[in-house]
Amino acid sequence: MTYLVAGLGNIGDEYAGTRHNIGFMVLDAWAQASNAVFKTGRYGATAEVSFKGRKFVLLKPSTYMNLSGKAVNYYLQTLKIPRENLMVVVDDLALPFGTIRMRKRGSAGGHNGLKNIDLCLASDDYARLRVGIGNGFARGGQVDYVLGELLLEEKKVLPEVLERAVSAVKCAATEGIDRAMTQYNKAASPVADQASSSSSPTKKEE
Repeated sequence: MTYLVAGLGNIGDEYAGTRHNIGFMVLDAWAQASNAVFKTGRYGATAEVSFKGRKFVLLKPSTYMNLSGKAVNYYLQTLKIPRENLMVVVDDLALPFGTIRMRKRGSAGGHNGLKNIDLCLASDDYARLRVGIGNGFARGGQVDYVLGELLLEEKKVLPEVLERAVSAVKCAATEGIDRAMTQYNKAASPVADQASSSSSPTKKEE
């Protein structure tokens, strides 16, 4: 069985390591741990990894965030992967740094990458894994924040955050998404607590 895991981000050195690229970071960590290499193709770079009899095609779209759906739809169609085997990994301002939330479907929640995927697939009925990046910015500073680099304290715990995200996707594929949501959708992880206690205070969720 084959799954498409699309990690969203923006290509280019100027965006590498920024909060908005955490979807790329998750896939890079997975590929590195699996000794897989990304190959550049149409609309994105892909790598193939296997786990417990499942094959995962990791996709990093090269279309920039606002056109992510073009790449996702292309690879679903080309590889004949059903939409129920799609998982999209994105950053989320509404979650504390390091916290993850998996959902079977849902609204884009203001995320431009998800908005475009919804448009291209004509549906929001696909699984997504949101990785919290926090919301430590002043009014009007959202763009600079998401396109900014992680704090030093966040970088220290980032490897554990990425590993946890990869484990959640593997769990969804092998044990079912309901089991994965129960296991990984916690209010906050020790990783998030560690980052929050070390970094400057952030604005609370409303």
